[in-house]
Amino acid sequence: MAYGDCLRQGDAWQNTGLQAGPMRLSINIGNFTSPGGPDSIGRSLLDVARAADESGIDTVWVGDHLIQANPYDTTGDDMLEAYTALGFLAGRTERVRLGVMVTAVTFRPPSLLIKAVTSLDVLSGGRAWFGVGAGYNETEARAMGLPLPPTAERFERLEETLRLARQMWSGVEAPFEGVHYRLDHPTNRPNSLSRPHPPILVGGAGEKKTLRLVAAYADACNLFDIPGQGNLLRRKLDVLAGHCQAVGRPFDAIEKTVSSRLEPGESPAAVAERCAAFAELGIGHIVMVVDGAWTVEAVERLAAAADLVAHHA
Repeated sequence: MAYGDCLRQGDAWQNTGLQAGPMRLSINIGNFTSPGGPDSIGRSLLDVARAADESGIDTVWVGDHLIQANPYDTTGDDMLEAYTALGFLAGRTERVRLGVMVTAVTFRPPSLLIKAVTSLDVLSGGRAWFGVGAGYNETEARAMGLPLPPTAERFERLEETLRLARQMWSGVEAPFEGVHYRLDHPTNRPNSLSRPHPPILVGGAGEKKTLRLVAAYADACNLFDIPGQGNLLRRKLDVLAGHCQAVGRPFDAIEKTVSSRLEPGESPAAVAERCAAFAELGIGHIVMVVDGAWTVEAVERLAAAADLVAHHA
């Protein structure tokens, strides 16, 4: 995979106390189907999470859907509710970070969503992410009776939720006044262990709205790996840099993540080579999805790639 000549950009958690380092690799669980059926989902999920926890994997992400929505899977397989699944994993893991990639902002009242992320952060010892986006899945929303307002309104609600999250995590309990959300006394006790707040990732690659919100409020973005489209990724990063300049924020303060696909049987060396190509674009964190459900074997292959990347950093 060749992405052309690109400027290298660093990445750092300047707002969360996390230090820049070698390329991070994570897994995104979008399918919870287990060969043993529903009775074994918990054990299969735990096996995968523990394999990640005991290796060099950075984060276990889960999708936030009520029905199967993995773009690489059309079978309608099993799906767990995201924050229940992460709460289960918080008590069974020790190191790996935990997050949702990403929550549709309209699916939960913002105070409830912020409280769920805070609770996950407290119970996991400060390992939670806050992954959020405007939402998109109209088919799921209609099937399950979930709200999905028009696009412009969803982005307004997303920005208000980001503002409220910052306020609640700051400890300020003043009334919150927005166009869509009004809270008389937003309270968040206990507050998050991650200070000043759990790292915020805004998902999506829209150049006018999404990347503007990344620059204004987020600690990380999530872009998409489209093979052969390295120039598109570079353009998205250039747009993000422009938004950062407009709000007076260092571009390097934002961690650049990209969602990519681990091919069946793909070798650790091949993954490491792909990571090197992403690094040339300024990407510092790769979030892998797979066909169907993750297995321990697939996690171990990715962990071996993470070791190769770390040794060549």
